[in-house]
Amino acid sequence: MPQLRSVVLAGGGTGGHIYPLLAFADCLRRHDPHVRVTCLGTEKGLENDLIPKAGYDLRNVPAHQLPRKVNLDLLLTAPRMLKAMKATREIMDEVHADVVIGFGGYVAVPAYLAAWRRKTPMVIFEFNDPPGVANKLALKFSDNLALGFPHLKQASPVLADGTFTGVPLRPEIARLDRAAMRAQACQYFGLDPRRPVLFVYGGSQGAASINNAVSGAAQVLTHRGVQVLHITGARREEPIHIPENLPVAYRTLPYLDRMDLGYAAADMVLARGGSMTVAEVSALGVPTVFVPMPWGNKEQYRTAGPLVEGGGAVFCDDENLSPAWIEANLVPLITDPARIAAMSQASAAFGSRTGDEALRNYTIKVLEQA
Repeated sequence: MPQLRSVVLAGGGTGGHIYPLLAFADCLRRHDPHVRVTCLGTEKGLENDLIPKAGYDLRNVPAHQLPRKVNLDLLLTAPRMLKAMKATREIMDEVHADVVIGFGGYVAVPAYLAAWRRKTPMVIFEFNDPPGVANKLALKFSDNLALGFPHLKQASPVLADGTFTGVPLRPEIARLDRAAMRAQACQYFGLDPRRPVLFVYGGSQGAASINNAVSGAAQVLTHRGVQVLHITGARREEPIHIPENLPVAYRTLPYLDRMDLGYAAADMVLARGGSMTVAEVSALGVPTVFVPMPWGNKEQYRTAGPLVEGGGAVFCDDENLSPAWIEANLVPLITDPARIAAMSQASAAFGSRTGDEALRNYTIKVLEQA
């Protein structure tokens, strides 16, 4: 069996690229504490906050965002890309890289190109539909494609030949026993474990529509006995007002670094439909209201769609989310234990907790065939 002695991980910009990268790095270290893990990023990405804090070597390269389509416009970025590829190849030579695994984001592009030129095996990890520009470009050089969700094979022709591995999840989430941890989690947040808990978040920047709708429904929710754990977003600018003297707890936090405790306390989640959120709530079997981002290519509808179709979640369009929608739709759901139990079972049937191990096994297989 090939040895993973030096692994280069490329992915940055957003948590959606970085969290699975870090989960995979943790998996590599569990199997071999001496494996060399080198992470590639850029100076402006979120990776500068997350990767060094997690104890991994971060090397920034001068990568730049690419045009959203793989077309002639890519030629305009050639000089900058050559510079980034050269810098990336120098890093790979320095660390004697055995393999490169890309998790998307434009920092992955020079990594893929450098690996191709260096004849270093590469693995492309994708969990979005449609795939990102970086990974679409990489598929022109390699067919070693790992998929975060099984439905992606049917979602896009360019993903049809991929291998399903699942999404690498942070160990504290992948191993979480929600039932066993519920009382401790509720105590941590000052919640009553005997009452239902709605866990609300809209990403690190927050989501104004989610914040406004849920805070506007505070009276309705709490008078029906529903407690709220609301992560408002560390970078939000719009203040939210929570009424005083509510009958049950409504907790707000700008940011939560113990998402495992949030999930352990939750009976239901209300969040955007990003791939990382879909992977986490389904792995843990948490019923969810997805409020996909209302702009772009409707990617979040496609990502969360199979979970909704399977009965583990429901959609609410961003334009429809309001205190009235919450009163009419969410409150009857979260206060019905039988429906919550059925949704939880359906959600868990869709999810996977072993994406990190499966991706490692797939990477070793790629090396065997190189």
